[in-house]
Amino acid sequence: MFNHYRYDGSEKFNIRKVSTNETSLVKDRDEAEYFLQRNNVQIDELQQKLYAEKREGVIFLFQAMDAAGKDGTIRAVLQCLSPHGVHEAAFKSPSSEDLAHDFLWRIERQVPAKGEIAIFNRSHYEEVLIYRVKKLWENQANARRIKTDDIMEHRYEDIKNYEAYLWHNNIRTVKIFLNVSKKEQAKRFLDRIKEPEKHWKFSAADYEERGYWDAYQEAFEDAINNTATEHAPWFVVPADHKWYMRYVVSEIILATLQDMDPRWPEVTKDRLARFGQIRQSLEKELGKN
Repeated sequence: MFNHYRYDGSEKFNIRKVSTNETSLVKDRDEAEYFLQRNNVQIDELQQKLYAEKREGVIFLFQAMDAAGKDGTIRAVLQCLSPHGVHEAAFKSPSSEDLAHDFLWRIERQVPAKGEIAIFNRSHYEEVLIYRVKKLWENQANARRIKTDDIMEHRYEDIKNYEAYLWHNNIRTVKIFLNVSKKEQAKRFLDRIKEPEKHWKFSAADYEERGYWDAYQEAFEDAINNTATEHAPWFVVPADHKWYMRYVVSEIILATLQDMDPRWPEVTKDRLARFGQIRQSLEKELGKN
């Protein structure tokens, strides 16, 4: 249904050739919101089974340009989940402690256990996005043997290998790029400036980042092409219409959980027999009162 948004390395992703505003999967906003609510019910049921069975975990990873709608999408699609076995990790600028370790160190600490869901609001991909655009290695200490010209190639390789490692250890990585247009971003920035209740969402630094728009687009394209695999695919979701974006994300999450096929754990005959004994005891106790 949404396979044309999926990239698994079998074909090249060209960011200039994909639409940011198409809404091909539904008739209108009302239909999208109806399907979103329906999907949320199923997502909730599957998450309960996932948590109970504890066989496999999953990371839902969100990357986007500023104002694409990551936070709102995470709230709209994943608010249905039980807090048990679900956590969100928001990756801001790395701390001095983070920088003293390998670049995946802070990521590894947020990887979910089997049966759990982790929501990554930004992720290790910042290390091949802003790290690349701003050439942050120039201000960081590296061993003298490190050739800075090879850093990006090595990071793509490391990320790909790391996600394969997680896959081999029962953790899926589902990567979602919310693809907003430069024009739509400008509109949303204006909304944040014009409406007092949205002022907190905006900073001058957000606007200054627009000057790097083309560089970020190139960085996203290269990141997707260098790290998309069958077991850790990218989904490039049109983000100019928030209602459509949220619906598509719900479809991706639902399809992932359905493919994981979590089931209620089976109860052994011995446990069932013990349940019968306890039931009789409790019924007898209640009968005396």
